[in-house]
Formats: sequence, C-alpha cells, structure tokens
Amino acid sequence: MAVEPLFGTRAQKAFIITMLIEAIVVVTLVALTFGMVRADTGSSFSDLGYKTLPCYLALFILAEIFELIMAFDALRSRNIIQLMGIVLFHGALIVFSALQFHETRVAIFNCQPYCVTDPNNLWNKVQPFLVVAPCIVAASWFFLMFWIKQLYAEFGWVIFHVVGANPKFKSMYQFYQIFICLLKFDFFCFVGVTMQLLIVVLNKQSAEFGITIAAIPVVLLLLAGCARAVKHEVKWLMIISFGLMIAAMAYLYKLDRFYAPASAAQYVSTRATLTVFTVVAFLLLSTSLAIGIKCFRDFDKGLHESKAHGQSYTPVKMQVIDVFGMGGMSERQSSSYFPGGIPLQQQISIE
Repeated sequence: MAVEPLFGTRAQKAFIITMLIEAIVVVTLVALTFGMVRADTGSSFSDLGYKTLPCYLALFILAEIFELIMAFDALRSRNIIQLMGIVLFHGALIVFSALQFHETRVAIFNCQPYCVTDPNNLWNKVQPFLVVAPCIVAASWFFLMFWIKQLYAEFGWVIFHVVGANPKFKSMYQFYQIFICLLKFDFFCFVGVTMQLLIVVLNKQSAEFGITIAAIPVVLLLLAGCARAVKHEVKWLMIISFGLMIAAMAYLYKLDRFYAPASAAQYVSTRATLTVFTVVAFLLLSTSLAIGIKCFRDFDKGLHESKAHGQSYTPVKMQVIDVFGMGGMSERQSSSYFPGGIPLQQQISIE
C-alpha cells in the first residue's frame, strides 16, 4: 500500500478543515461574549467576578490552537493513537464549554454590588452565544469521529512499517505512542490550570503566585526530559522524571483550597473549571506514570531504532539475489525494504 502524502486524501483534508472551521466559529462566539460583557461593565470588568471571561477566552484559544497542532502532528506522523486522543480531548472541550455557561452566569449575577445596572439584560444578550458554543463543538465531534474512522483504515497499517509484524514489538511501540501522547495532554492541562490561577485567582504579591510561576519551567523541563528519555531509552533521566511526576501529584492539594471556607470566595467564579482541570491533570499524570513504567521495562528490548527514527526506520532489509544476471533490476530492488518477516536466504541455481 502506497504512503499517501500529507493531506493527500479526502479524509485528511476533511478532518483538518472540520477542526479549523469549528475553532474559528467557537473562538468568535467566545470573543463576542467577552466583548459584550466588557462593553457593559466598563471599569468594573477588572472585578474578581468578571475575570473568568478573559480566562475562558484565553483557554479556548489555547485549546483550539493545541488541538490543531496535535491534529497536524497526528496526520503528519500517521499516528492513529494520537487521533484517538484528539477525539477524547474534543469531548472534554464539550464539557468545558458547557461549564462556562454556569460560570459566566455566576460571574454576572454574583458580582456584589452589581457591576452592571441590569445583570438580567446582560445575561440575556450573552446566553445565546454560550448555548451555541458547546453545540458547535459537539456537532464537530461527530464529524471528527466519522473522518477518524476512515483515517484508521488509512493509517492502521503504518505500525507494521515501523516495527514489523512482531506482535510483541507492536505492543511495545503502541505503549510508547500512548505515553508520548499523554505527555502532550499533560502539558495542556498544566498550562490550563496555571493560566486560570494566574489570571483569575492569585494575587501578584502572594508567595503562591511566585511558586506557580517558578513551577512552569520545571514542569516543561520534566515533560521534555521525559519524552527524550523514553525515546532514546535514557534510564537515569527516566528515573528522575518519575520522581518529579510523583512530586507533581502533590498539586492535588489545590482542591482543598478551592472549597475551604477561608479561601472559597477567591475561586467562586472558576471553581468548577479549576476542579475539572485539576482532577483531569492528576488522572493524566497518574496514567502517564503507570504507562511510563511499562515503557521503562521495555528498554533494551530492540525497539530503540524504531522509536528514534519513526517511519524513516525499516526493521528488516530485503535481500535480493541476482540469480538471473539482471544486475540493474537487482541493484534497484536491493535498496528497498521489507517491513517485517525473515529475509530471503541465498538460493542455489540449477545451473
């Protein structure tokens, strides 16, 4: 089966176009909501209750850009596991956009004293946009699943080109792909939680603000180091990454602050979204640790070249013997590769 070029099939083009249209429409709707509230509130917009809206806009822009980059990368590398991850991520976007309906309402009506003269009028203006956004995301989700079904048939064979037909190698390589994909989603969740804390909640003069800022390069180095360690099978770096992952799980303590009476008022307008992001980030990190340990156990088992070179690596070279003296033909064929099985042995001529 010939390898199609990037965007060389209808399914690839339709998949990325669907995501692009959905991103433009949803970000426009969110931006209109932001603009309406900003125009009605004026100087009161900087109050705590309304900070959820710029955060909502920033997170959606980040999510759509991240999803488009992930989709392009998955199509470029023909990574069906990453495509499955995008489907799950898109489902999470439906939940996130639905949560914003509740949190925007809380921000508008819980601003004490009222930051606008008529909160009901403002809510009636923005409500249609908040309802349509999750509907658009959900509709595009069904289209994406349809196109991914076709992409699965198109890309499903690629792993045999990378690791051959050995079922053991196939399983190990799939776990490696899952781990790399999880690290990418770990990055998004961490950035999402951090962005919400920095924009909405934390006081720039507080120690927690400084700690949160300092954690950003540490986590980025952790994710980059972990990806390099598993790709090149660097054991000492992988062990350090595991230690940092376990330490990062302590971030779950934030849940207590979201609901504790002493600090609950700080998080009133973003508590639901922060809770979902924090729990999902913890679960993703825990799953990453478990899958990472499995990948660590697969080190030094013959998969290094496949991981290091991806589709440019072919595990078994075809050996073609020039039995009939067809030098030119044999020379051309000897440079080809066979994606699995056992190379042919030299044949004995009857002559």
